[in-house]
Amino acid sequence: MKTVNLKNMLNLRSLAIAAAIIVSMAFVSCEKENDDYISNSSEEVELKSSKAVKKSGSTITETAIALATANEGAEFTQLVAALSYVSEYYEDENGMGLDLVAFFNGTDQYTVFAPTDAAFQALYDNADLENLLGYPVTGIMDIPVGIVKDVLLYHVTEGRRAANSVVPKNSPRMIETLLGASFSVDNEGKIWAVGNEAMITGGNAVSASNGIVHVINAVILPIEL
Repeated sequence: MKTVNLKNMLNLRSLAIAAAIIVSMAFVSCEKENDDYISNSSEEVELKSSKAVKKSGSTITETAIALATANEGAEFTQLVAALSYVSEYYEDENGMGLDLVAFFNGTDQYTVFAPTDAAFQALYDNADLENLLGYPVTGIMDIPVGIVKDVLLYHVTEGRRAANSVVPKNSPRMIETLLGASFSVDNEGKIWAVGNEAMITGGNAVSASNGIVHVINAVILPIEL
């Protein structure tokens, strides 16, 4: 299976998703991003608490795997499983794959909004998802791989963004994702996605060598179920 470059893949955006974004976000007043946003930079950034987010020696992929395999408090086994699922099985109409595991082992800077295992389980248990698919969902591989790919890309934005570059002081801030669809974040850290809502778990940002991971309590959806 050939692997397509991610940026080329992202040019193929769904018109249906774009229409949903326009309708759902038309009435949101968004605050302009501040100077805390550092795109693909080696500089450190500050959390809202003013504590420095120092880069670790591990990539986003390595960090997620380490957290997923920790003896205690493992929260990201399903996120790692989703990345692996897409990397191994996804193919576009031209037979090109998308290796997200390798992509997040790279050097470009990204910010990931990472759902916990409990968040994924809530998605699996969602009756609307079962109705959409027509069968019960017990794990990530029960969901079509193309849908999983889109959902994962909806959780990532370019650049190394600490909390003060994500959570606004006043009006909601729009976050554009690698999928091309956007979501907004309010001043309490609540994410308003196309299909649902989530909260950024305060104080749990994790630094990686190639980005920052913000923990969230739901799998955010780029479509309505």
